Amino acid sequence: MTGTATLLLALAAVAAVADWIAVDRAELAGGVRSAANQLVEYVCKPLTLALLVGAALALDPVDPTVRSWFVAALVLSLAGDVFLMLPQDRFVPGLASFLLGHVAYIVGFFVEGVDPRGFGLGLVVVALAVAVIGIQVLRAVQSGDEPELGVPVLLYMLVISLMVACAIGTGSAVAIAGAVLFYVSDSLIAWNRFVAATPRARLSIISTYHLAQAALVVSLV
Repeated sequence: MTGTATLLLALAAVAAVADWIAVDRAELAGGVRSAANQLVEYVCKPLTLALLVGAALALDPVDPTVRSWFVAALVLSLAGDVFLMLPQDRFVPGLASFLLGHVAYIVGFFVEGVDPRGFGLGLVVVALAVAVIGIQVLRAVQSGDEPELGVPVLLYMLVISLMVACAIGTGSAVAIAGAVLFYVSDSLIAWNRFVAATPRARLSIISTYHLAQAALVVSLV
């Protein structure tokens, strides 16, 4: 890990925590964001990903090709962040950006090397997650106010599940932690949007998301 990469990771942590505090304050205020908190969110959420992109570019990776795919995934995630934080609902463009980001992570994992036995174990793990959570989400989408989102949500669910299975197949504990945290974050988004609201959900979503992306960056070394 280079000094520049370490500094950028530290700055990303500062930006992420500032974003978490702003999100938590808004949730404690009943979802009402002050102008100051909104400004912090609009600045710190994309800034965190931009700093993680810089850290990924600055570190000394085990495999530069894997790093290239991970940087592509981070940039696509940054685009997804921007879509999802806009005042107007940009759920589908945000979903598409993150889906492509997961595809980039998948390619990166395969370039790194995915063990078939580990990948098989990963498929079992995500199949259980889909059975417990995913099916309930899909049923809620189909019976809710946005049934047209059923296919995009299903496709996204399959792609992120494949990403987690690939991460498990690499055998890298840090990559696995990052992928699982990403899965948790997106599961919370889906559950709260389509099934039922949970207390302080936005804080849980953003914190697990940032930790996930940071872990995936660190896994490069």
